[in-house]
This record gives sequence, C-alpha cells and structure tokens, in this order.
Amino acid sequence: MTPSLQVTDALVASAAQAARRSVDWFAGNQHEAGYWWGDLTADTTLEADYILLQLWLYPPENGEWKPPARLQIDRAVRSILERQLPGGGFNIFLGGPPDVNASVKAYFALKTAGLPVDDPRMASLRQTILSLGGLQAANSYVKINLSLFGLYPRQHVPSIPPELILLGKVIYEMSSWTRAIVIPLSIVHAMTVEPRPVPHGFSLEELLVPGVTLALPRDDGFFNRRNTFLRIDKVFKWWEKYGSGAIRQRAIRKAMEWITERTRYTDGLAAIYPPMMYTIMAMDLLGYGPEHQDRAEAENQFANLMVDDGKRFFFQPCFSVVWDTAIASHALGESGMAPKEVMTRAGDWLLTKEVRRKGDWSVKRPDVEPSGWYFEFANEHYPDIDDTAMVLLGLHFSKCEKSASQASAEKRAVNWLLAMQSTDGGWAAFDVDNNWQFLSDVPFADHNAMLDPTCPDITGRVVEALTLHGVAPEHPAIRKGLAYLLNSQEADGSWQGRWGVNYIYGTCFAVRGLRAGGESDREVAVLRAGEWLRSIQNADGGWGESPESYRGNGFVAAASTPSQTAWAVMGLLASGDTYSSSVQRGVEYLIQNQNEDGTWTEDAATGTGFPNVFYLRYHLYRNSFPLLALSTFLKAER
Repeated sequence: MTPSLQVTDALVASAAQAARRSVDWFAGNQHEAGYWWGDLTADTTLEADYILLQLWLYPPENGEWKPPARLQIDRAVRSILERQLPGGGFNIFLGGPPDVNASVKAYFALKTAGLPVDDPRMASLRQTILSLGGLQAANSYVKINLSLFGLYPRQHVPSIPPELILLGKVIYEMSSWTRAIVIPLSIVHAMTVEPRPVPHGFSLEELLVPGVTLALPRDDGFFNRRNTFLRIDKVFKWWEKYGSGAIRQRAIRKAMEWITERTRYTDGLAAIYPPMMYTIMAMDLLGYGPEHQDRAEAENQFANLMVDDGKRFFFQPCFSVVWDTAIASHALGESGMAPKEVMTRAGDWLLTKEVRRKGDWSVKRPDVEPSGWYFEFANEHYPDIDDTAMVLLGLHFSKCEKSASQASAEKRAVNWLLAMQSTDGGWAAFDVDNNWQFLSDVPFADHNAMLDPTCPDITGRVVEALTLHGVAPEHPAIRKGLAYLLNSQEADGSWQGRWGVNYIYGTCFAVRGLRAGGESDREVAVLRAGEWLRSIQNADGGWGESPESYRGNGFVAAASTPSQTAWAVMGLLASGDTYSSSVQRGVEYLIQNQNEDGTWTEDAATGTGFPNVFYLRYHLYRNSFPLLALSTFLKAER
C-alpha cells in the first residue's frame, strides 16, 4: 500500500463524527412507538388520478361539475402545475424528459378541474403531448381510464375480463401488484357499459395526432405472441356483447369476494394506490353506498395516502414505514453508536409486524409456515422478500424485550425466505417463479410490471440476511443464490438494480451478497464489480445515476446523490477495496455534504417502482444509506 492511498486518522475521525451526528438525528426522530417513517413521493400521476376519482364519484349534473372536494382538487391542480416542465410537459423523475403518460394524465386532470384550454400552460402541454405521439402513444392503463368516461374508444383499449378470476391459478402468474390492480379494474371495465358523465362539451380530441390509428399497436408477423393476444382480445370483446351473463355475474361476484378478503388485515387492497382507487370504483358500481362499512373503510384508507398540510399537497403511493425502519435499524446497528433503548424500541415494533397469516404467496407454497414482513403499516396478504431480508438485517442488532419471541420470529423468517427461493436460484419481491414471460405481451401489460422476476439486488440482500442468521455458505440455497448472481452479472462488471436506480444499486447489493456467501474478493466477478464502480465515479467524489439507464439498458451518469454514493462506497468496501482513493473520495463526499443536523439533502428519485414507468423518492434514503456506508467504512479492516 502506498502512502498516498493510506486512510488517514483524520478521515476516520471525520467519518466517525459524521456517523455520530447521523445517529443522533435518528435517535431524536424515532417515533414513540419505535419506528422511522419518511415520505414516499412520486410524480404528478397520483394527483391527476385523484381528480379522475373525484369525477367518477361525483359526476356532473346538467353538464356542470361541482365536486364537494373542490378545495382539495384546487390544491391538486396547484401541486401538478408546480411540477410542469418549462417546455410544457411532465416528467416521471427529476431532470427527466417529458413523459407522454404523465403529460396526458395531467392534461385530463387540469382540464377536468376547469383550467381553460387556451391557458398558456395548457397550450404548451398540449403541444408537448402531440410531439410525443399524442393520446395514441399513451399506455393501456391511461387509455382504459379515459375510456371509462368515453374519452377514448372502448373498442381500441384492451379488455380486462373479470372471468380471469375463474381460470384457476392463472392470476397468480401475474405479479402481485398487477393482480391487485387487474381484479378490481376488471369489475370496473365490465360494469361500465355506458361511459361515465363528463362536464358539458368535454373531450380530449385535441390530443389526437391526425392520421394515426387509435387501434392497439400490432407487431410484424401473424404468429408472434402479441398479435395472438390481440386476436384473443377480439374474442373477449365478442364475449362482452354476446357471452353468458350468468358467467360474467359469477366472475364479478368472485372477484369482489377476492377483493373483500384482501382488504382485511391491511390498509387497503395491497396497501398501494392503484388497487385502492379501483376498489372504490368497483364498490361504487356494485352499489356499495358511501355509508357501507367496506366502502367507507376503502375511502378512508385511500384518503390516508393524501398529504395536505396547508403547504404541501401530494399523494403517497403507499407507506414505506417497515422498510424505512428496517434500513435505519441496520444502519444504526452497524454504527455501534445507537443507544440500546433506541434499537430495542425499533426491534419490538418490527416484531409486531411479522406476518402470521397465509397470503397470495402461499398459493405456490401452501405448506410453508407464514412469516415475513410487508412494506407498509399493515398488509398481511403481501409480505415481501426484500423487506423480510432487510428486517432480519436490522433485527440482528436489536435486542428486543422478548428475546424468545425475537428468536422464534427470526427462525420463521429464515425458513420462509429459504422456501421463497425461485427455481433459478434467485429471489423475487413477492412470489416464487413468477416468470411466465409470454404474459408481458398481453395488451394491458405495457406498464412494464406484469411479472415479478428474480433480481440481483433482492437476491444479494437475502443471501446477506440468511448468512448473518446462521445459514452456512455451504447450504444449497446459498450456493444456488451465488450461482444466480454470478450468472446475472453484466458484461461490464455491474448488475442491474430492479428496485433502486439502477446499476449502482444492483452492484452494491449483489457484491455484498457474494461476499456474505463466501465469495473471495480475489474472484474475477468481485474484482470486475469494483473496477466498474471506480470507473463511473463523478469528479466531485460522489456517484449518481439517472433512471434513463433503464431505457437504454446501460449506465447513464447523473449528478451525485448521497444515497447512490453510499451504495457505491458500500459496494467497493464489499469488494475488498477499503483504502483506494475512490473509497476515500466517496467518504469525503458524504462527510462534506452532510447538513449540520446530521442529515443529507437529496431531491432525485433513486427508488424504482416500474422501470421506465414509475420512480420513487424515499425521503429517508438520503440519511439511512449514508450512515450505513460510513458505519461500514469505519468497521472495515485495513
């Protein structure tokens, strides 16, 4: 080691001081119950869909729309307009280009709320939409929503027949979030025979590009999968007109029973925005009045997603409280600086959130004892693998009041994770072997999230959690997990990140998983990963990556952020690089960009919902991951 690469005592001391400030902030901002909870924000589509829901629930009378929630609608309009791009459109992540789906939804919402079409903001938005291909270029879910109000021809949107619920276990081959969206939407689509009312004279014809077909896009060739599904869609449309009414009613009843069962022990269907919205619409069509217990609960849970404090108005797609708490617990535990009572409160709270009921995951694993953790305050039917692994990492440092209960929960969770490994050796988010690739070609699958395939970031975290809780590196599940990681490495040495932006995230947690599973830091896969991370470091010492990297399937640099810098530093440390100038400059970036109160500032969306479609800004990532990186750096052997 040359003197120029030695880690100085001054850097170590500064890193320790920064970590201490962060620990103090977390200790001072822990909720009394024991959890940490940051905002989770996205783009303007959530506020736009809120206005759509208000139009659904409170239709115009005599062509005039007078919704009771006018104040909230006006705030939603302001919230949307505040994020309009200078060119007129709306993007789906900070710094990103205008997106046709977000722009169409915003235009619909703003026009519905009464913004005149000759307003300069509407005129520039309209021109942007037309330049992006017009309304015809929007995805299926946008068109389906508009078709409910007669604003897009129903014959040119995909059919979503409720009879899907009658086809055995087929629905469980969709991702859990798609399943939860599609089933209530199928009721809405089937029962909206006549378009819902809109204000007098309202249309979106000005968004149509002349001469461009409104029909669903086809691929070349007669026998390819997409065109086959389009032919099946024609059969569905025939069935809508001429099929058995008794079978359709049976399907609708069974779909509603499925929904109702999954709104128990949870904060709304799947505890995420779109299924919750469609559930309200389905209940409305089925005659559930506002006073009905199930509908009142559904509307209340949906309203809870609204943040309206007089200064800010936005909707959260869901609550990230278990996830936030688990990451914070892991970071605080690694620091070794957190007060015992802080860790105990967090651990005790996390134990109360363990799942002890069977959910959708059990369709493929019927004999496995329930365990795991979900993402939100309550979502018993949908524990997810990533949260469970992160909770186990946090619990490793938490000495709960009831040590026997903690040990039992950890053992159950380890067994559940082992049972949820997919055939290819990796782990997905919610389900096992959710990989019927042909389903991605169904006409309503263009939200880019029809499936829940295994991914390197979750697999790496699961391997890390399992080995930390006593699963030996020689265990078959660990060996299969490592083989999966090695096989999924990109040619440049990186890994794609499914749930965080993007290659930096995937590489960090893949390398951590490899090392936890016993892979040497001298092995070529680990060495290549470290070399790749060093090669993409920004001039300021940090790291940053744009969500545009998903579109081109290759790294796209962006301004440095605290969370992505933390992931890169952690990835390098895991690769055996504990003293290079890259690591030191990364640590210096985190130290120099820390605020006086121990926090960091980050405006970029570094979380991924659906690649190329929906991105997330976790407001605690900017604090939790830098603390974890600094703590890992301080513990590194040099």
